[in-house]
Amino acid sequence: MSARGRIAALSLALPLLLAGCAATDPPEHDASGGRGAHAHEETGTALAEGWAKAGEGMSGVFGTLENRGDQAVTLESVESPAAATVQLHRTASDGTMSEVDSGFVIPAGGSFALAPGGNHIMLMDLPKPLLAGDEVALTLHFDDGTAVDTTVLVKDYAGANEQYEGDEHDMDHGDMDMDEDHGSH
Repeated sequence: MSARGRIAALSLALPLLLAGCAATDPPEHDASGGRGAHAHEETGTALAEGWAKAGEGMSGVFGTLENRGDQAVTLESVESPAAATVQLHRTASDGTMSEVDSGFVIPAGGSFALAPGGNHIMLMDLPKPLLAGDEVALTLHFDDGTAVDTTVLVKDYAGANEQYEGDEHDMDHGDMDMDEDHGSH
């Protein structure tokens, strides 16, 4: 085949190759911030812009709990196959973390922030490291007996050192060193 013929064949094949690449793009995030995230049908409760810190051993989950319903709801617990233990935590001004037994109350028509250096979901006893780009499945359990399944994207970030009350674990999930959109990949 001549050089001219090869160029013609390549120009015909290129659109087909590009179309094949487009089919492998990852699914887009939905409005709640997670891939495959579901809102609680009755209250419209969701974890918006949820993400988890890359790391091993322990990690935090952050985002905004939203409640579009007309009644306050309380996030009582969270489960995840990514961690042996999952707890709700708060961070004191001195960087010391402690478990929150009473849950996180999301006001009617309002939101509740989960942020580095503040309230967050703690993933503990991770059987394998969480790597940037991974997804973590979560089931959020509310005080009305409902559960919401969602996923969050794992992202890299650097932050302040936080510690458990009476423990020596440095948590390194305080102020974020990322751009405004939390370092989307």
